[in-house]
Amino acid sequence: MIMTVTFNPSLDYIVSVDDFRTGQVNRTTKELLFPGGKGLNVSMVLKNLGMDSVAVGFMAGFTGRAIEQMMESRGIDTSFIEVEEGISRINVKLRSREETEINGMGPAISAENIDELYKKLDALSRDDILVLAGSIPSVMPESMYMDIMKYLKGRGVRIIVDATRDLLVNVLPLHPFLIKPNNHELGEIFGVRLETKEEVIPYARKMQEKGAENVLISMAGQGALLIDGDGRVTESDPPKGKVRNSVGAGDSMVAGFIYGYLTSGGDFERAFYTGLCTGSASAFSDDLATRPEVVSLLDQLGKGGIL
Repeated sequence: MIMTVTFNPSLDYIVSVDDFRTGQVNRTTKELLFPGGKGLNVSMVLKNLGMDSVAVGFMAGFTGRAIEQMMESRGIDTSFIEVEEGISRINVKLRSREETEINGMGPAISAENIDELYKKLDALSRDDILVLAGSIPSVMPESMYMDIMKYLKGRGVRIIVDATRDLLVNVLPLHPFLIKPNNHELGEIFGVRLETKEEVIPYARKMQEKGAENVLISMAGQGALLIDGDGRVTESDPPKGKVRNSVGAGDSMVAGFIYGYLTSGGDFERAFYTGLCTGSASAFSDDLATRPEVVSLLDQLGKGGIL
């Protein structure tokens, strides 16, 4: 089983405006509406690649129901926890001369709702994969990721964490199977600026020394690198293409890595290249990566036949 957890799912309303100006009426030239949230993105891309998962999260109100319906319409199994107070958030993403985002607050998650989440985690067993991705709502304990990993300790669940700063650092002693910061997030943790792969590698190794089993670093236009549990470095520039959308590219890389890892019997090189090309495919598209797009990019890198 693959389970993704999204603590604060959203409806992402993406609008394009040719020349956005404040203080006056602006007209959209294009509108898109997607279910949003890092864990949901992972589940959606896995489905696009041909692999099932269970998307778990908190939902509330008419927006929560819409998110659930949109996920189910894509053929994704959901197991949302309904929250009584508030509504699931709407995030507005404005594309114009610059990209601007306005993110909603989300519902009031109670202690009882969190207890329900732990009951859902009880379905996980040895060799299952759990993806913990994104931020924690302010109404929840800041130690939530760490608490979940402690709760599952000893069950053999492979846990992937895609988070920033303390959320990520605090779980390292609990030995997550994979972490995926980008180079800027990694630099923030250590108070340094990391621009090249050569600069990134020693700090990625430091994350392993702190407890992470495998460290995958995304670097946008410079591609990515992986340091696996045996200390081997796999790195590559990205495939060529025009970047159209940065939203969901990192989540797509996680989904591609999972798919490549599981379908290859644990081959980290195949997992790395599948992740790299899946992340790039989302970046080159208005929507999330599809299987044909990923296959095309793998061919471009001379890795045809992986998928």
